[in-house]
Amino acid sequence: MEKFIYDMHTHIFPQKIAEKAVSSIGGFYGIPMVKKGFSEDLIESGSEIGVDKYLVCSTATTPLQVTAINSFVSGEVSRHPEFIGFGTMHPGFDDICGEVDRITKIGLVGIKLHPDFQKFAIDDREAYPIYEAAEGRLPILFHTGDKRYSYSNPERVLKILKDFPKLTCICAHLGGYSEWESVVALKGYLGNPNIYFDTSSSIRFIDPKESVDIIRAHGVEHVFWGTDYPMQNHTAELEDFMKLDLTDTERNMIFRENAVRFIGEVKAKLAGK
Repeated sequence: MEKFIYDMHTHIFPQKIAEKAVSSIGGFYGIPMVKKGFSEDLIESGSEIGVDKYLVCSTATTPLQVTAINSFVSGEVSRHPEFIGFGTMHPGFDDICGEVDRITKIGLVGIKLHPDFQKFAIDDREAYPIYEAAEGRLPILFHTGDKRYSYSNPERVLKILKDFPKLTCICAHLGGYSEWESVVALKGYLGNPNIYFDTSSSIRFIDPKESVDIIRAHGVEHVFWGTDYPMQNHTAELEDFMKLDLTDTERNMIFRENAVRFIGEVKAKLAGK
């Protein structure tokens, strides 16, 4: 099968703890996980539909986990050329600047934050040192949205971009998991060159027309395809996506072209080009 697709939102864990980690995520959301959560299983799942590259990440729920997770993801990126690695950070970590520097040196090209897991609001001042260290260097992939909590409300992303206008953000789940009304209402997202979105854990929860409306409101050129593996297998996620009334050009942009351009720009910036 021809490899064409970039999966821009996946999670991986060391095999010895993957089962426990996946079970914990499933319990948090009340959603049964369908995959195993380690690298080989991810590649096997993606190969069924022709995935070429995977953005892989994991989240530090305590400051003590940060360096170990970043080293783990870096090691998996070294072992698997299909992987694009994002590190993690935590507002309580002692040396944020130093670890962000290390992230860039060990082959990682972004940072993943999950405010609901990590229990801090996106616009909390305690998180500002992360944004200061990342601004103009590394994009941040935020879990955004959950009606049960206020930590990751999509409006908070707009607040931090006022203070960090050169910070590049990827707002997961079409900009606000389970807060679809807020996403549509956030006019501040529109036309902002530093905000991107992914389709993970979104299109299977809302009407296909609503998904298309949100994608086009954001701007198709700012949307990536993602599965949120191990929450979903690739075949099912692809089937859901293909139900959307998008043009072939729009699909190709979301599947690959946007991601290729975006990752190329990030790597060029890190290389000082």
